Amino acid sequence: MSQSIFKLVLPSAEATKSLGFTLGQCCPPGTTILLEGDLGAGKTTLVQGIGSGLAIAESIVSPTFTLIVEYLEGRIPLYHLDLYRLDPTEVSGLNLESYWEGIETEPGLVAIEWAERLPYKPDDYLRLVLTHQDQGRYAELIPVGDFNLNALMPLAIK
Repeated sequence: MSQSIFKLVLPSAEATKSLGFTLGQCCPPGTTILLEGDLGAGKTTLVQGIGSGLAIAESIVSPTFTLIVEYLEGRIPLYHLDLYRLDPTEVSGLNLESYWEGIETEPGLVAIEWAERLPYKPDDYLRLVLTHQDQGRYAELIPVGDFNLNALMPLAIK
């Protein structure tokens, strides 16, 4: 399936949160978002926005040291993973596919920071690459497999 790749300018942290908020409001259960970007690019800020869009009242922080934080009280569950401290061989044994396949968890939205460290990926997901430059942040939203970004957010980011 050929889909559009969206490139956005995010002039502030609030704009990054706003993009996350829109994703949180629009994403159905079973959505996986793989986040990439350097330190300070806005990955956790974006996930905070997703949490707000899912109506999660709990404060969302980076799970760098806990690896996985589950937020279950929103519109749908949010599973926030951070692979920063791991290498791909360590990630292999975590069976993270249970989150995006809904095997042992209720289907929700899976947001994985430092997703480039995943040695395996779901069939369908949104790859979201954040970059931070002097002029601000930039986001590139790349649908992979049958992930249909066009149907998900037809008016929100066009």
